[in-house]
Amino acid sequence: MTGNIFEQIKKVNDYGQKFWSARDIMAPLGYIEWRKFEGAIERAKEACKNSDQNVDDHFARAANMVAIGSGAERSIDDYHLSRYACYLIAQNGDPRKDEIARAQTYFAIQTRRQEVHELAIEDSKRIFLRDEMKVHNSNLAKAAKAAGVMNYANFQDFGYMGLYGGMRQRDIHARKHLLPKDKILDHMGSEELAANLFRATQAEAKLKRESIVGEEKASIAHFDVGKKVRQTIQELGGTMPEQLSTPDGIKESKKRIKQSEKKALQRSKENVR
Repeated sequence: MTGNIFEQIKKVNDYGQKFWSARDIMAPLGYIEWRKFEGAIERAKEACKNSDQNVDDHFARAANMVAIGSGAERSIDDYHLSRYACYLIAQNGDPRKDEIARAQTYFAIQTRRQEVHELAIEDSKRIFLRDEMKVHNSNLAKAAKAAGVMNYANFQDFGYMGLYGGMRQRDIHARKHLLPKDKILDHMGSEELAANLFRATQAEAKLKRESIVGEEKASIAHFDVGKKVRQTIQELGGTMPEQLSTPDGIKESKKRIKQSEKKALQRSKENVR
């Protein structure tokens, strides 16, 4: 695909993110007039919005300076487009154009590859963080026991209530629409797991640092830590944990990683032959 025109005109910003200039892809998509191409962009933006994506993340307004003669320049409108934005534009373009058909194929393939790549990264992060949660939940349980906690389930609920705005473990379980046998931590994405890992490690540290004794005091301390983590997420403009999407079980992540490793090993063997 390196010879593809869309590969040749893609750009990379200072953060290593790939993008395409709308002005650059206009001609390869078979458009001559910016006004008509803007119509396709607007339809694509609407499709982006309808898919619950942040439009500004994929269609960033930009401006280019172009020469108009005698050394003078003027500014023209442009967009910096993500791969997904280009895919949507191609999907919402004039289907009678051969260029649109080729672009649809290219960006569909590239978007799918990117989705698979991002899913693999998310799976790896989830597996790592879930394993870390097991370790630090065990450490937190030991610290809670040393502080005099007898009802550990209730102690845990206080931490969840602080982090999830008053929701107990059973409330989170219900919100995620999980089966009775499912564990909520097994159905958290990396962002949600990371927030809970921070809660667990900081609650353990607080119990030890302040030499907290008594189940009530320990539970309140756990609640305060959870609430502080929630407050930090809010101050950073993040999504509240209860509003994050619920992925499939961690077993599925492990299965995908195992299959990917098996395919990579198979390709390696074939290359040696």
